[in-house]
Amino acid sequence: MEPGRVENLSVVYQSRDFLVVNKHWDLRIDSRMWRETPTLQKQLRHHFPELADPDTYYGFRFCHQLDFSTSGALCVALNKAAAGSAYKCFKERRVTKAYLALQVRGHVQESRMTINYAIGRNSTEGRAHTMCIEGTEGCENPKPSLTELVVLEHGLYAGDPVSKVLLQPLTGRTHQLRVHCSALSHPVVGDLTYGQASDQEDQPFRMMLHAFYLRIPTHSECVEACTPDPFVPALDACWSPHTLVQSLDQLVQVLRAAPDPDPTEGCPVPCSTPTPPSKPPETEAQQASCLQWLSEWTLEPDH
Repeated sequence: MEPGRVENLSVVYQSRDFLVVNKHWDLRIDSRMWRETPTLQKQLRHHFPELADPDTYYGFRFCHQLDFSTSGALCVALNKAAAGSAYKCFKERRVTKAYLALQVRGHVQESRMTINYAIGRNSTEGRAHTMCIEGTEGCENPKPSLTELVVLEHGLYAGDPVSKVLLQPLTGRTHQLRVHCSALSHPVVGDLTYGQASDQEDQPFRMMLHAFYLRIPTHSECVEACTPDPFVPALDACWSPHTLVQSLDQLVQVLRAAPDPDPTEGCPVPCSTPTPPSKPPETEAQQASCLQWLSEWTLEPDH
């Protein structure tokens, strides 16, 4: 498959206040430390130079993060007010996200399940930048973590039994989906960090995890994007599905029709009836809080 280039940025949603791009796999967001390689920041500067803001750390206001190896929907706020409204949605857990993944080591037997393992940082020597589930030796400060899993298809990847699944993270822990899949003994295909691969020469060209669907119901607009499914035989001949368990198209309809999550006790703000935004000035405390929030969506380390 073709690697990401500066020229091939894919935009799946665009408005006055937001962009949603379909991030390429194995693409970094920040170019400050990785000057010699293509990054999402460089792609955005190339296609939208007028939108770059030198006052922000990345040059653009990324509403959340995706791991280096993960592809798919990533939202960019185009001004401070929009960033604040998106931040509020994430803080109040009113964002809906769904990922596609291929899971290895046999077929997942249950067609649906809720994965409930608390996740903390791994303090084991040599694993300091990774995460682990509660009860694992060296697991520090585990926090409750929930993921919904729906099996879509069973098949083979390069001859090995694999399940294609839809994953919905109900919490936002670092590497949550990858850790939860590994905890089920069905790690994501191509995940060298949590898959415990013994022979890297036999690994696929990428990690098979893709941010498929994203909805952020801000007060001014509902940012909703659905990206193309990259895990189809036409794009990867190694993937050969043989049993359909659940239609992805039907699940997309369910996602679009579902009410926005509203864990707070106030009234939900549906996508179809936005209300006028309030735009209070951003304080230093709010900026600090936003930086703390973003730290939960750290980039995948390489060391």
